[in-house]
Amino acid sequence: MQRPRSYVGIDIASETFTAAAGVEPWRLTVKPQQFANQLDSFPQFVGWLQEHSLERETTMLCMESTGVYGEALAYFLHANGYRLAVEPPLKVKRAFKPHGPKTDPVDSQQIAEYACRHWDELSLWQPNREILEQIKVLLNTREQFVVQSTAHQNALKALKRKVVRTPLAEQVHVEALLQIKKHLHTLEAEIRRLIDQDPTFGQMVGLLLTVPGVGLLLAAHFLVTFHATSPHPTYKQLASHLGICPHEHSSGSSKHPHSVSRRFGPAAMRRLLYLASLSLRTHQPDFRRYFERKVAQGKPKQLVLNNIANKLLKIMCAVLRNHSPYIPEYRSVNPFLLRKALTMSSYSQ
Repeated sequence: MQRPRSYVGIDIASETFTAAAGVEPWRLTVKPQQFANQLDSFPQFVGWLQEHSLERETTMLCMESTGVYGEALAYFLHANGYRLAVEPPLKVKRAFKPHGPKTDPVDSQQIAEYACRHWDELSLWQPNREILEQIKVLLNTREQFVVQSTAHQNALKALKRKVVRTPLAEQVHVEALLQIKKHLHTLEAEIRRLIDQDPTFGQMVGLLLTVPGVGLLLAAHFLVTFHATSPHPTYKQLASHLGICPHEHSSGSSKHPHSVSRRFGPAAMRRLLYLASLSLRTHQPDFRRYFERKVAQGKPKQLVLNNIANKLLKIMCAVLRNHSPYIPEYRSVNPFLLRKALTMSSYSQ
């Protein structure tokens, strides 16, 4: 990516957004300006960019990831040919010392300065395909219903333990649980339908479903995560993104005896991988023997389950990379040992 000449920082709020611009070496060239966060006001923002000679080809725009608040502006700027980066708020915050006032104009200047200092690390924002965005929304909606279902189950369990029973309250929770169960089935059927109607996604999910422990929900979450990180993320990148990859944790004299997983990233897929690792430990002989052997060696059970989750993720990535279904009896061979065995075989002949 060619180095931009100007950098525009955009601080998004619910009703408004504020933009400021600067150049390298960093100095503010255009003072912060506030605009209404509405589709009708977006052309005014483009006019502001043109008024200050902030052209599409030479300007990098940057905003923080704020969910739906900045989504419409991001789509609009992309459709009009502007280069836009959408960065995690925590990443931008950590680039500056926590001092001075915190206002929208100050935040927009900091975002612009962040883009200027880290322009070579920025990734251009691209909108997801419509079908992928729909699958993502359906998965998030399902997670919300799962949370509600758990709340109703806990409340119902508590009511049944009371000395003075209230049948009406219990019946309301039972009916709510039945209704949520119907919604969950409907959502899962729609996720399946969307995946099947796209040949590429249908093939990917079909390959993933051949892996033991992988169901529709885990495959769908993997599909969304796979396309949300980078064009072709590796297993290590995905494991780190999901927060299941152990990393060394030490600082000065404070050292942890074992590498630890940070547990960052998408919680839903991390939970599904954990549940899949429990299933593999119970129903797959190879994984069960591995689990028992490591526990017998004194390894913590959670650590071993995390290792199984990493192994499962690695298999899922390999299945997609090789465009082939899972082979239960497959064993990888060290190329050096294979070459040595073939050489010895030729000598014996």
